[in-house]
Amino acid sequence: MTDGILGKAATMEIPIHGNGEARQLPEDDGLEQDLQQVMVSGPNLNETSIVSGGYGGSGDGLIPTGKSISCAGREAWVGPQREAGVRELDPLGSGRHPSHSTTPTGPGDEVARGIAGEKFDIVKKWGINTYKCTKQLLSERFGRGSRTVDLELELQIELLRETKRKYESVLQLGRALTAHLYSLLQTQHALGDAFADLSQKSPELQEEFGYNAETQKLLCKNGETLLGAVNFFVSSINTLVTKTMEDTLMTVKQYEAARLEYDAYRTDLEELSLGPRDAGTRGRLESAQATFQAHRDKYEKLRGDVAIKLKFLEENKIKVMHKQLLLFHNAVSAYFAGNQKQLEQTLQQFNIKLRPPGAEKPSWLEEQ
Repeated sequence: MTDGILGKAATMEIPIHGNGEARQLPEDDGLEQDLQQVMVSGPNLNETSIVSGGYGGSGDGLIPTGKSISCAGREAWVGPQREAGVRELDPLGSGRHPSHSTTPTGPGDEVARGIAGEKFDIVKKWGINTYKCTKQLLSERFGRGSRTVDLELELQIELLRETKRKYESVLQLGRALTAHLYSLLQTQHALGDAFADLSQKSPELQEEFGYNAETQKLLCKNGETLLGAVNFFVSSINTLVTKTMEDTLMTVKQYEAARLEYDAYRTDLEELSLGPRDAGTRGRLESAQATFQAHRDKYEKLRGDVAIKLKFLEENKIKVMHKQLLLFHNAVSAYFAGNQKQLEQTLQQFNIKLRPPGAEKPSWLEEQ
């Protein structure tokens, strides 16, 4: 199609009057339709005549890529593959060509565009929210912006963080005590075996070595009981610190992030309220008001969640630590007093079961 138009433009004769003025040619409907087709479908480079002499050069510079046919009194160059089609569809040489149908868009393409649009909206909202929150955070750090403060809640949160640091220190010391007790038990067990062996090989000191061997074995037994109590104490504190307190602090982090977003959109709303009022600003103000209200509701909800979790955490901490501190005191006192019976009663009181040496760890069904 395109080579036909170029061929028309290259071979068209413009008659000139004697006074040098160009005479207007009659309108050609076929040429107008061909130009419209080129604008819609674009040129086909495989069937375009190449002009080596540049624009306005002589006809000798044309390098035809197809065969020349007559079209409404003018010559046009078409490719060999379209020659038969032109003769068959346009036998009268009117220069009109059938329009090309466009490929319909499938439902898969529409779904893909919809997903891409949703992802773009998500990234856009995230970028705007991050910018506003970063601006608010920097304003607060440099003392230029205001922030919403709940003094009572902030005091409780700071107290929780301080308590968690102290409990982590106790947990670290408890683990160290467990390691030292285990090493002591290993040493006492080896010493008892050595005394028992020497009592068999030294008849003159058999009775003395025997007493000491029995003493070390008794100390090992009591030490295993104490080690079980200390392990239970450490495990309970570890659960309290790494699970219960950490869960509350995660909610606190969400609350602080919601507070920052709330202040950021509050500041944005205040700036828009102080600006000029026109049609465009009114729409932005309504949108900012709706966004601010949504972040305010989120902030209020998380503030209530934090207050409830702090209350339950304090109650749970008192209950757990009351039991664990009593266990630790009774077990350590009975061990160093040499009261084996009281030590065993302490473990029974707190439902602590000791595993015999070399026993495999019970399955999770047995632990339930």
